[in-house]
Order: sequence, then structure tokens, then C-alpha cells
Amino acid sequence: QLQLVESGGGLVQPGGSLRLSCAASGFTLRYYAIGWFRQAPGKEREGGSCISSSGDSTNLADSVKGRFTISRDNAKNTVYLQMNSLKPEDTAIYYCAARSSYCSGYVYRFGSWGQGTQVTVSS
Repeated sequence: QLQLVESGGGLVQPGGSLRLSCAASGFTLRYYAIGWFRQAPGKEREGGSCISSSGDSTNLADSVKGRFTISRDNAKNTVYLQMNSLKPEDTAIYYCAARSSYCSGYVYRFGSWGQGTQVTVSS
């Protein structure tokens, strides 16, 4: 069974940075596109970024473009989300998800999910 585990969340001040990791177990991550999604309290889960299986293609939502970077290290079976210039509105639970096809920003297209990691941006 595909298992994904997110880590790296925490409390950070506005303008700060965090790097989230998404580690896979039970399968080889390199065959999957990986998306990072987030869900703020009282809101629907939304897509933020995605990286293709090869790493050659990335998609970023307008709300995080220029501040977040998604990357992957297939040798380590891990995908990363580098988040810079964090804002209070970035506060959410961040999830990674795997899809055995090309990238997508739609939640329903991803079948395997991690448990999430909390990111809180506050002074």
C-alpha cells in the first residue's frame, strides 16, 4: 500500500521559511507525480503545487508562485516543498499526495495521501 508521510511543519513568523518533506514507503516515488495541497480551518482543501514524476515539470498556484518551490529527490524517495516569505494566510494543514499520471491541481485526481503536517504562520 502506498504510504506518504509529511514532516517539517511548525510555527513560524511572517516572512519566515519552512521546508516540508514528503517521504514515501512501500512504493517507488519516481513513478508518480506528487502534489502538495493545503487545507485551512473552515475551508476546502486546495491545490498549491505539483511536480511531475521526472521532476522536469512543476506547477504552482498563483497564491504561492515566487515564494514556494517544489522539488524531488527520487534517490531518497522524497519530495520537498520549500516555503519562503510565509504569510499568515499560508496557515493550514499541508498534505502531499501521489498520482500515477501527470500533474493536476484537483484533489479528486489523487488517490494516495499523507496524514498532513500543520503549518502556522503567526507573530
